[in-house]
Amino acid sequence: MSLRDEVASELATAAWRTATKTSSNGGDCVEVAPLSGGRVALRDTKDKGTGPVHVFTPSEWDAFLDGAKKGEFDF
Repeated sequence: MSLRDEVASELATAAWRTATKTSSNGGDCVEVAPLSGGRVALRDTKDKGTGPVHVFTPSEWDAFLDGAKKGEFDF
C-alpha cells in the first residue's frame, strides 16, 4: 500500500475535532485529526466531504503551533 493510500484509509476513519474558537464569519472554522506516525490532518469545516485535506508531519505541525502561539500569523 502506498503512503497516499494509507493516508486516504486513515482519513476515512479519522477522529476529527473542531477548533474550540470559532471565527467571526458564522462559525466556520477548521478541524484537525491525529494520524499515525504523529501526522496531523487539517480541513475546513464547510468542505468536510469534498474539500482538500492537508496532512502535516509532526515537525511541521509543531512549527505551526509554535508560530501561532507567538502571534506570527496575526493580522
